[in-house]
Amino acid sequence: MPYTLVVFHAHPDDEALLTAGTMARASSEGHRVVLVVATAGGVGLVSSDFLAGGESLADRRIAELRRSATALGCARTELLGYADSGLEGESSGSAGLGTFAAADVEVAAGQLAALLREERADALIHYDPAGGYGHPDHVQVHRVGRRAAEMADTPLVLEATVDRDLLTKALRLVQRVYRFPPEFDPTVFDSAYTPRALITHRVDVRKYALRKRMSMAAHASQATADGADRTLAAFLRIPLPLFRRVFGREWFVETGRVPGPLLDDLFATLRDPTVRGLEP
Repeated sequence: MPYTLVVFHAHPDDEALLTAGTMARASSEGHRVVLVVATAGGVGLVSSDFLAGGESLADRRIAELRRSATALGCARTELLGYADSGLEGESSGSAGLGTFAAADVEVAAGQLAALLREERADALIHYDPAGGYGHPDHVQVHRVGRRAAEMADTPLVLEATVDRDLLTKALRLVQRVYRFPPEFDPTVFDSAYTPRALITHRVDVRKYALRKRMSMAAHASQATADGADRTLAAFLRIPLPLFRRVFGREWFVETGRVPGPLLDDLFATLRDPTVRGLEP
């Protein structure tokens, strides 16, 4: 049975790093995938010579987002229209809705809930309570996504995350042989994302590694900043066989489900509610 999956992210390129494989898998299996992004990412880093002809970073990132969505098989892509808040909340926003981190949760959730109802969404993906690594807009995605799902009575709600135990172990190993870009602080991840014991889904996306890589590559503006390669560029240099191993799993926490054996099927509890093991 096909389902409609709405995936809610903060900025263009977040979908590529966190859920691209799952989105590609879902679309390939015949499900409708709708990508919703809160901001255009106008405060992201970019090389000073990257933009041409007066093009804004926000415009460039929207175009990149649409290329990524095409690679992942998304049926629809929408932006809520908020301004990027910046990693430290330094943006003062612009005309219109203002920064996403400062938005009224009820108002923003109402926008997303309207889309969930319009799409008759069976499932919503948003972020874990920490917003992954703590970006203000990512934390707001969690608040807004959770409330929107309540408003729309969405049957299945999942938080996109990363296995913190596996991530921190991998970063320690990589540090022995690779020097991370200056803006990348691996110690941030010691308290980021979700401990393995709380994760409910580990989705195998190795078959869709090339499409995940294409999604990352679509966000070219985020690969460099004034001559220095950023983390995204380093990821794209990984040979595909190793890339498939490194990025071949994606993790989720299902709202209300007691952690147990990890599920590979994102829609398992829609297909069979008895596997949910709801909390009392």
